[in-house]
Amino acid sequence: MSNTEAEPAELECRSAADGRVEVLPAREVPLGGPRAMRVRRTLPQRRRSLIGAWCFADHYGPEPARMEVAPHPHTGLQTVSWLFAGEIEHRDSLGSHALVRPGEVNLMTSGAGICHSEVSTANSEVLHGVQLWVALPDEHRHTARAFEHYAPAVVDLGGASARVFLGTLAGDTSPVSTFTPLLGAELVLAAGARLRLDVDPSFEHGVLLDSGRVSLAGTPLAPADLGYAGPGLPSLDLVNLTDEPARLLLLGGPPFDEPILMWWNFVARTHEEIVAYRAAWERESDQFGRVEGYEGEPQRLPAPPMPAVRIKPRAPR
Repeated sequence: MSNTEAEPAELECRSAADGRVEVLPAREVPLGGPRAMRVRRTLPQRRRSLIGAWCFADHYGPEPARMEVAPHPHTGLQTVSWLFAGEIEHRDSLGSHALVRPGEVNLMTSGAGICHSEVSTANSEVLHGVQLWVALPDEHRHTARAFEHYAPAVVDLGGASARVFLGTLAGDTSPVSTFTPLLGAELVLAAGARLRLDVDPSFEHGVLLDSGRVSLAGTPLAPADLGYAGPGLPSLDLVNLTDEPARLLLLGGPPFDEPILMWWNFVARTHEEIVAYRAAWERESDQFGRVEGYEGEPQRLPAPPMPAVRIKPRAPR
């Protein structure tokens, strides 16, 4: 998914792991203008920029909305698409043409540059899902473009279930490739369920609540909240506080110790790189390739104007 804000914030992001449990509320962002679908963004934000290498999280729906995002570029990241309802058609400049469906992960690796489009299909009366980005470490951020699709099995946790789409949890491992250790899983907790999950104590974790009310280590979360737990915990305690099933995403990874700069759809290391990426996209450089088969208008998203001043780093958190 593109970050279609007209004036995207410039962010230098660092991991900030100190073992605390905190609640990160979402902010609403329109995709493509005030009449377009609105999303709830929890990463990045001023209180916390990353959870492991997870650097971006947009949560949207359920709503009767149409997604039509024209070809747009990415650098230095992997996109992770996960749906709860609806269907989205994906095309990219690698030549991939795939459908994003509920319970199936699509992961796209940008490397030094890729572009893609995302369009909801005629089968999508309601859209509901999460779009995530993963920052690539410096040694791999110019890797080759790639695309992977995987449909994880449902793992019974006794009073809860999981679909592990990245990494390993509860004895189940995803085959999808990442460049830093990561965890990504959908969990559904039965009414009133209490769950203790063994996790890697070197990871920091985020719980993005989709529906219901759940507590993380005794801290209550409301829908769209992202609960953060720092490294050092061998297990996570989750409790469904309602008499209805609750659904959440569990994200994790070791603290990402590289500063990264994010602007629009680019992850970079310096202001000069951002300027160069934007210029390359605007002149239709082969750095990003071309999406074949997209029939919408415009044929490609123009880049927003650069800020009038040099992009300044943010203090790490």
